[in-house]
Amino acid sequence: MRWVIGVIIYIGLSLYVLQGLKIATKQVWWQYLYVAVAVIVLINFAYRFSFSATQGRVLDVPKSYAFGLLLAVLSFNVITILFLFFEDFVRVGTVISQNLFGTAKGFHMPERRRFVSLIGLGLAALPFGALLYGMYKGKYNYKVLSYELSFDELPEAFDGYKITQISDIHSGSFDNIERVSYGVDLINEQKSDVILFTGDMVNNRSEEMKPWASLFGTLEAKDGKFSILGNHDYGDYISWESSKAKVQNLQDLKDLQKQMGFQLLLNENKYLTKNGDRIALIGVENWGKGGFIKAGDLKLASKNIEEKDFKILMSHDPSHWEEIVLKSKTKYHLTLSGHTHGMQFGIEIPGWIKWSPVKWRYKYWAGIYKELGQYINVNRGFGFLGYPGRFGILPEITVITLKKNKIT
Repeated sequence: MRWVIGVIIYIGLSLYVLQGLKIATKQVWWQYLYVAVAVIVLINFAYRFSFSATQGRVLDVPKSYAFGLLLAVLSFNVITILFLFFEDFVRVGTVISQNLFGTAKGFHMPERRRFVSLIGLGLAALPFGALLYGMYKGKYNYKVLSYELSFDELPEAFDGYKITQISDIHSGSFDNIERVSYGVDLINEQKSDVILFTGDMVNNRSEEMKPWASLFGTLEAKDGKFSILGNHDYGDYISWESSKAKVQNLQDLKDLQKQMGFQLLLNENKYLTKNGDRIALIGVENWGKGGFIKAGDLKLASKNIEEKDFKILMSHDPSHWEEIVLKSKTKYHLTLSGHTHGMQFGIEIPGWIKWSPVKWRYKYWAGIYKELGQYINVNRGFGFLGYPGRFGILPEITVITLKKNKIT
């Protein structure tokens, strides 16, 4: 029944937009082109979601492209309809006014109707084109974002210490080995002291990472590679033949991370040492507000860590920082998170604007924030999920250089 209702709504919206096209242009081929695209996208979406071998809420590559194309067409339809509906509303009001009061004669003009249709279609083409561009180019357009953060408590030996953070690989969504290899090479080019991965290596199953394991195994850093789990790594978004199979999947992922050279921190900590000084690296399992898994135990993860120690916390979901970390009596100098992807769509112009719809869900959703003398970086993600693209919010490799505040 939901399929039937969805198809009826889609067809209704498309027919309404088609009327706008007929008004805006006398070129019939534009109308034929629109109908062809709308029909092909709908058939492809229905086919992929009816006969796909994969189950669950996370989309495989063919389903994600079908979803992305449908999203692009729907965005075009909705924006066009907003303009057409407003014009129709004004036109109906004009007719009523004329019939009841004999006023506003001549107010309705076909030229205005055509002008409004052209404006609506033109503006609708912007998100439509942006979504298509994001699928074609944006999803592998990796950007290195560098920050320098200063702390009073940072040990002297770690002044200038360089951290590369990556997050949200989502290997089950990859479809271009050449571009992913470029991203991995870009990580290694930073020549950081340590590489920290903050969760969501897969979409659902550990086997998604196997084709990419040797590639990500080439990541190198002098002080090693450390990782934590994200909400997707637990396999909660698909059905399993048994609880044992789900447990085994998680264990397989843990083993695979070890084979790749990552030290997985499961509510654990590790000291990084340099020239007699040390800093604490703390890794919690996923903790997210709402319906997300809350396996993270900050107290357990910080066991045997001294209050005076400089602390770097790896926690996948930034809501953990907001709800738990900032309310803790212990000071965690720097927290590294991911999870939000910046919704993979938005507008970012450095020094001017940073916007994405995800800001309505997460207070801390991309980049560096400082509260109560503590920092968090929310990485925009290396991979992508659901919508197979990125526009405005590009895949990110974060490089953070720690600096010690000099006492004068």
